[in-house]
Amino acid sequence: MTPLFESALNLQRFFIERQWSFCIIGGLAVLRWGEPRFTRDVDVTLLAGFGREDDFIEPVLSAGYRGRIEDAAGFARRNRVLLVESPQGIPIDIALGRLPFEALLVERASLYEFAAGCSLRVCSAKDLIVQKLFALRPRDVLDVETIVVRQRDYLDWSYIEMQISPLAELKEDPEIMNLLRKLRKA
Repeated sequence: MTPLFESALNLQRFFIERQWSFCIIGGLAVLRWGEPRFTRDVDVTLLAGFGREDDFIEPVLSAGYRGRIEDAAGFARRNRVLLVESPQGIPIDIALGRLPFEALLVERASLYEFAAGCSLRVCSAKDLIVQKLFALRPRDVLDVETIVVRQRDYLDWSYIEMQISPLAELKEDPEIMNLLRKLRKA
């Protein structure tokens, strides 16, 4: 097993032992739903709610996950992303989820076996598309295109639009909805 998958699996075990609600997102999820691509980190959404962030931040930092930046705990409290490194040296981004969409994302996640002995709890394709469209970085757009190509017949476009529309309004970025319409037509 590669250090990347070993790190993801160990983090998953850590979360499960604490009965924390979570799922893998980002590049590892793209490996499941889109075209294989190089990814060097583990991205996770961990449901932390409001006001309980330290109940999650402190145990992670006390369990051998080193902050990747100075004052990783303070950064996580302000920005809701805990930037750590696994004991194997793999970068891990833990998004401290709190929104209703994030709760749905975690609820709909399912196990996927990437390799023998490595089943990870990964978000759904439609939720991954919503996240990637909201981020709208060039890499995210490419990821969405590969997911659409591979999953087109299985995607719930109404759901995707229902979830991304208020997020696009919040971000005040009409390009998100324009791209969604273009992808749906293609």
